[in-house]
Amino acid sequence: MSKDFIPAARPIIGEEERAAVDAVLASGMLAQGSEVAAFEQEFSAELLDGRHAVAVNSGTSGLHLGLLAAGIGPGDEVIVPSFTFAATANSVALTGATPVFADIEPQHYCLDPASVAAAVTDRTRAIMPVHLYGHPADLDALGALAAGRGLQLFEDAAQAHGASLNGRPAGTFGEFAMFSLYPTKNMTSGEGGMVSTADDAVARRLRLLRNQGMERQYENELVGFNARMTNLHAAIGRVQLRKLAGWTAARQANAAFLSAHLEGVATPSVAAGAVHVYHQYTIRVAAGERDRFAAALKDEYSIGSGVYYPVPNHRLPSFNRSIDLPHTESAAREVLSLPVHPSLDAEDLDRIVTAVNALAKAGA
Repeated sequence: MSKDFIPAARPIIGEEERAAVDAVLASGMLAQGSEVAAFEQEFSAELLDGRHAVAVNSGTSGLHLGLLAAGIGPGDEVIVPSFTFAATANSVALTGATPVFADIEPQHYCLDPASVAAAVTDRTRAIMPVHLYGHPADLDALGALAAGRGLQLFEDAAQAHGASLNGRPAGTFGEFAMFSLYPTKNMTSGEGGMVSTADDAVARRLRLLRNQGMERQYENELVGFNARMTNLHAAIGRVQLRKLAGWTAARQANAAFLSAHLEGVATPSVAAGAVHVYHQYTIRVAAGERDRFAAALKDEYSIGSGVYYPVPNHRLPSFNRSIDLPHTESAAREVLSLPVHPSLDAEDLDRIVTAVNALAKAGA
């Protein structure tokens, strides 16, 4: 591969992150402690309008513990999209509840409220949309549906740090929300997750569940997990959080350039009132052409891309449901995510546009 290969994603770790880790190492206080507490407070103030923020060791842990803290368990159903990473449905299944898959709306790849309404049964306890690619789901419609049916609303905000809808931040609509801090997300702690909630009782249960069921050492109140974030990871996250606004602006500017110049492919749309943070910049390529298109980008133009997600959850061997989700199936065949990360420069963006337009014109 050429040395000027443009990767689909590129984690940004600089001297400030290294210095923060070194300071924690020098302190000798490596496990959950003051750095984690500071990270939670800063994340809450920056992204959650002051809601509780509870740090955990991964995004999947955050979803799992959030569901448990909200009372989800065996016999319950939670409606989720099939077009997402498997962790969304996995977390529901890990509680003993059943994930029920609904279709997406094709413009923004998020849960379709009409499909959700059709999937509600007398066992449904909650709806958990995913703000896929960094675009907020239709939380107004889904929230109204949940309220009208007596259901809880949760948010998988793994990809949506700083996204918003009608001025309200993603992660502040549901009984809980989860943000992933995996290395390729819009910000990282190396590995980790952050769970938000406005409910004091849910926040306390989250803190118990992540720490073996203890608030005070050796006074275990319930059966819990070791899902704590370390001070090392929190130190990285604190530095990254300070850079997030600038990185988000760069992603949005890169996305705007691509949308203004790409031809022959369907570019992302943004709903009225939504702020898209472009965890991914996802185009659509005609069915049957997508994989050849991605291969040509790599082989002929030295540009990386990604398919998120080629196999819908309902067709994974772990779930294997026979249901009709036409928009989900179409998206899985056609989506392709192009580089949009803050490391791109003007020359990179020009190369991406030139390559995509040439391949679209040639029919890949």
